[in-house]
Amino acid sequence: MASFAELAANEPFTADKNVYEHPLVQRYASKEMSYVWSPVKKFRTWRLMWIALATAEQELGLDVTTEQIEEMKAQIDNIDWEYAEQKEAEFRHDVMGHVHAFGKVCPKAMPIIHLGATSCYVGDNTDIVQIRDALLLVRRKLVKLLAVMAAFADKHKELATLGFTHYQPAQLTTVGKRCTLWMQDLVLDVAALERCIEDLPMRGVKGTTGTQATFLQLFDGDHGKVKALNKRVCELMGFEKWIPVSGQTYTRKLDYQVLAVLSGVSQSAYKMCGDIRLLANLKEIEEPFAKTQIGSSAMAYKRNPMRSERTCSLARYVMGLPAMAAQTHSAQWFERTLDDSAIRRIILPEAFLATDVIVTLLHNIADGMHVWPQVIRARVMSELPFMATENILMACVQAGGDRQELHELIRVHSMAAGMVVKGEGKANDLLERIKADPAFKAVHDRIDSLIDPQLFIGRCPEQVDEFIAECVTPILTQHKDLLAVANADDVNV
Repeated sequence: MASFAELAANEPFTADKNVYEHPLVQRYASKEMSYVWSPVKKFRTWRLMWIALATAEQELGLDVTTEQIEEMKAQIDNIDWEYAEQKEAEFRHDVMGHVHAFGKVCPKAMPIIHLGATSCYVGDNTDIVQIRDALLLVRRKLVKLLAVMAAFADKHKELATLGFTHYQPAQLTTVGKRCTLWMQDLVLDVAALERCIEDLPMRGVKGTTGTQATFLQLFDGDHGKVKALNKRVCELMGFEKWIPVSGQTYTRKLDYQVLAVLSGVSQSAYKMCGDIRLLANLKEIEEPFAKTQIGSSAMAYKRNPMRSERTCSLARYVMGLPAMAAQTHSAQWFERTLDDSAIRRIILPEAFLATDVIVTLLHNIADGMHVWPQVIRARVMSELPFMATENILMACVQAGGDRQELHELIRVHSMAAGMVVKGEGKANDLLERIKADPAFKAVHDRIDSLIDPQLFIGRCPEQVDEFIAECVTPILTQHKDLLAVANADDVNV
């Protein structure tokens, strides 16, 4: 029999399980977002960029034939991955590896592939395409999330619940009104996302150090054609904007701005799920819990808010990424340095993959949230007597009582009731004390009506209606086409 040390030392080798598996891809992210950051999407877009460049160059008079362009179009999805890797290893250059892989299947087009371009032509522009497509996916999921949350808020807009400030009992609010606080953050995120999508520029056709010198040479000094080339390539790739000037790369400040938007979404998610975790402890509201789900391997009775905790965990990660983008941008010397490359390969995909999971989790939570009205009411009624004392005081004064004397009596009764609750662990008996005090005889027969929770929720129902009508419905109307799109989500929520 092997010893424990021998067991620990003799590790087995299983070819497909002896390499690191990224949890964002293996466990969490949707197939849609994983595809946006996949090698297929990346290198197919490189080829699209080469086709767009050749097309624009032909239109502007360079010696590029239709046959060459059609050959590239026909072979765009014929990627010899092994050959590309061999060439990359040989050249120690990923772009040239794929230039040769494309040229292998497009021998007629090989002489004009990448004509006049630098590596950042395909690299940076593809990054922007991936960012745009990822932003569009996040927007779609946020819109669908708002639709679900609006229905939840409307359903529970009149359900009185105890409000908290400093996590101490405060005045009443409603379950639906509290939901609008979460939604308001997300509405702001959608607005920021819209601005980011609208303003996102391509790098365009800028040349090796951003001077467009090579293209100026190709077009025999014709500045107008160089400008037209840049505009046409961007148009072919679906962009109406491009950065006015660049070094070799587009300014890395764009990365920071994009990640700041994703950080905003994550902040909203953390706030919402933090509240849900606290409410789950109070047994007032709980996230969905599957019939066979196990909350704890030891404590079988537990219903841990695992989805909300996962959301907070991932949100904390995304919120930290803008700082890395900021440092990367600030450290770019002159026209560019390569210390931006490795970190961007990590933080850009991971920021979107994590945000994708976060928004999907929020949708899942909101769509199946359990509300326990009786627990909520019990907590409301345990605190409401204290809050109702002002109503009782005013009613007694209107019946001819002395405001100062009654105020002092209420203070004394409140302190005594508080001692019963805290010192003896018993129910709040403030109302019974008031009912037994002759000084409050004028309202003894209507005290119960004075402590109806609905009297203490202010304009909560109206605020919910107004918020949905004025802030949410316009978003849902503007993007009604997105609501009709089925999510291909397979996230392990």
